Amino acid sequence: MEYRFDVLVIGSGIAGLSFALKLARHARVAVVTKKDKLEASTNYAQGGVATALGPDDSFQLHVEDTLKAGDGLCHEDVVELVVRSGPDRIRELIELGVEFSRSGQGQVDYDLGREGGHSRNRIVHAKDMTGRAIERVLVAAAEANPNIEIFENHLATDLITRHEALRAGAKAVRQQRRCWGAYVLNRETGEVHTFAARATVLCSGGAGKVYLYTSNPDVATGDGLAIAYRAGAQLANLEFVQFHPTCLFHPHAKNFLISEAVRGEGGRLIDRRGRAFMEHYHPLKDLAFRDVVARAIDTEMKKWGDDCVFLDISHRPADFLRERFPNIHDKCKSLGIDITKDPIPVVPAAHYMCGGVITDQSARSSIPGLYAIGECACTGLHGANRLASNSLLEAMVYAHEAVRHCVAELADLRRQEPPELPPWPAAATGDRENRSEMVLIAHNWDIIRRLMWNYVGIVRTDKRLTLARNHMAQITLEIEEHLPNIPLHGDLVELQNVCLVGRLIIECALMRKESRGLHYNLDHPQKDNEAWCRDSVIEQSS
Repeated sequence: MEYRFDVLVIGSGIAGLSFALKLARHARVAVVTKKDKLEASTNYAQGGVATALGPDDSFQLHVEDTLKAGDGLCHEDVVELVVRSGPDRIRELIELGVEFSRSGQGQVDYDLGREGGHSRNRIVHAKDMTGRAIERVLVAAAEANPNIEIFENHLATDLITRHEALRAGAKAVRQQRRCWGAYVLNRETGEVHTFAARATVLCSGGAGKVYLYTSNPDVATGDGLAIAYRAGAQLANLEFVQFHPTCLFHPHAKNFLISEAVRGEGGRLIDRRGRAFMEHYHPLKDLAFRDVVARAIDTEMKKWGDDCVFLDISHRPADFLRERFPNIHDKCKSLGIDITKDPIPVVPAAHYMCGGVITDQSARSSIPGLYAIGECACTGLHGANRLASNSLLEAMVYAHEAVRHCVAELADLRRQEPPELPPWPAAATGDRENRSEMVLIAHNWDIIRRLMWNYVGIVRTDKRLTLARNHMAQITLEIEEHLPNIPLHGDLVELQNVCLVGRLIIECALMRKESRGLHYNLDHPQKDNEAWCRDSVIEQSS
């Protein structure tokens, strides 16, 4: 089956829905989402949105904090754009119905929180469930919009591109590749549909499931990165994987994050013996940048042979903790941890991809017709390390900027129909009755995630990275050899994507011969500004 829309949006988080809602005033939009429309990383964001609203704050301070966190790789023009757009984007959310926490004090009524790396309280939040509050409002608005059609349980398998003549007047100058939509797997029926679109927008989130331990939901398998790379788009900075310092350590707590806002409200990291240790690693102590805190925890655990460290905020009033962190309080309480009395066991976990598909300030990728917004994009905002709570802000700002460009582009493209697009090759769907090789998926998925955690984690070496590359090459060969024997379905597509993204992370990490931000290599412990104060760009060979 073939669907035709003006624009195809892949992903239903804050980036995709913000874009779709604004563009729907001008065009028909399809939103495809691989599971339930609420199952996006946005829904799990606890902290909030960083923006300069406080009387003691300024755009310049927010810019400076972002640049410090990015460790020399932020694009300053992008940082200025995103930071200065913040208050307008917050107002738009409020107009849609998002209810942020209020303080009831002073001229600025928002209860502004603080997180690591911020010099001022500037995190607009809805208690500790900000992402959920935003996502539910955006989904409701999208469902009510007649120009938006949402396809749940639909997984994009590959982009559809065609080479077209680039002309200067009447003369064809050269061939360029253009995106005209995507092939999309209906996970319930097993059918692959063609979604033809004049513009395609990747808003597919991150790739935390490449690692064994992650704060991300199960949908974060790097699909947007993988399909963009296979289509020939340029990607950058994939070595900069942010590990959140404080994921709940408990056998029955899957992927549960303990927000950085807990440290912002006075929480202290301590070891099993009750000793605070962050003062030995950074002057900001527990509010240091995430890369510093994650490495400190990793070092302390290895030094003492401990399985975790602890985050203690029990010195704050119990009523305050229950009011400020209701979600964290209730989750911990259900597991026998009372945060008003007990320290919380925590470990670092893969959390956020600072790299992604390279875009300009209109969210355009290197392939005409293809945009990327949110965690799957590399805009230049985050550099080598994302400042806490800048990600939701970035997604909203770039959705806004992308709509402005896309509306103008659609006006030109409507003069021509999308070309005839070939259907997904029937042979590629495999034999759906043959499940004899399904064990390959579970086995290799587990190997990849453990390999990435052990060899391409918080602290790296050239030897570990080289071993990881060699192992991943063998896994890739095994997957490719057995593909014809496996029926096409979501698990197989995700395995291919996780494998590819893992390989790309390794290649970028091997490329960068220094330590900067989130990339820490014991064989190259110093920054090399002369050679490596630049993005590490990677693309598929022609």
